[in-house]
Amino acid sequence: MALAKKHNLFVVEDAAQGVMSTYKGRALGTIGHIGCFSFHETKNYTAGGEGGATLINDKALIERAEIIREKGTNRSQFFRGQVDKYTWRDIGSSYLMSDLQAAYLWAQLEAADRINQQRLALWQNYYDALAPLAKAGRIELPSIPDGCVQNAHMFYIKLRDIDDRSALINFLKEAEIMAVFHYIPLHGCPAGEHFGEFHGEDRYTTKRASACCACRCSTTCRPSISVR
Repeated sequence: MALAKKHNLFVVEDAAQGVMSTYKGRALGTIGHIGCFSFHETKNYTAGGEGGATLINDKALIERAEIIREKGTNRSQFFRGQVDKYTWRDIGSSYLMSDLQAAYLWAQLEAADRINQQRLALWQNYYDALAPLAKAGRIELPSIPDGCVQNAHMFYIKLRDIDDRSALINFLKEAEIMAVFHYIPLHGCPAGEHFGEFHGEDRYTTKRASACCACRCSTTCRPSISVR
C-alpha cells in the first residue's frame, strides 16, 4: 500500500478465496482501497451459484460504489430517505443477489467460525496423513508463510513430475475423490500471450507449472466431509 500511495494508485484487492484469512493481523479484503470476495459455489461460503461482495475501505468511494451496484441509480439513497426520488446517475449494472441466494449465504455466514474450524481440521488431517510421503521425498506439502492465517480453501500437493501427478489424479478419480490440476501460468494462456508480455527469462515458472513439482493436485475441503 505504501507503493500505491507513493504513485497515487488505487488498489483493488482480489480476495476471492480469502474470507476468514488474515495477513499480519488484517483480514484479507480490508487491505486495498477496495476488496472483493467471491461466494461462488466453489468457495468456502456460497450463495448457491454466482455471488460476491465488494468491501469499500475508502469512504470517498462508497457513494459511487452504491450507485454502480444499483444499476447506475441512487436508489439506495432514496430508500434511506436521503433524496425524494431516485434517478440515473452513473454507469452501473444489476449486481444484487436474489433474496433466496442472500438467505442461503447468510445462514453460512452466521456459522462462519464453526465452518472455518471444521475446514481447518480437515486440512490438518490431510497434512498429517500425507506427511510420511513428504518425508520420503515423494511429494511437497503446503507451506503457510509467516504472518498468514489461512482458511483451508483447498489442499494442494506438489508432485515430482507430470507422470506422478497424472497417476495420482487418476487414482483419486477411481476412488471418487475429485482432484484437479491448477493452474496454467497466465503468461502462457492464449489471452496472456495475446495481451501480455513476459519480461526476463522464463527459467522456472512454465517448467515447474507444466510438468514438475509445482503441478498441483487440489481437493476442496468441504465441511460435509468428516475428519475421520
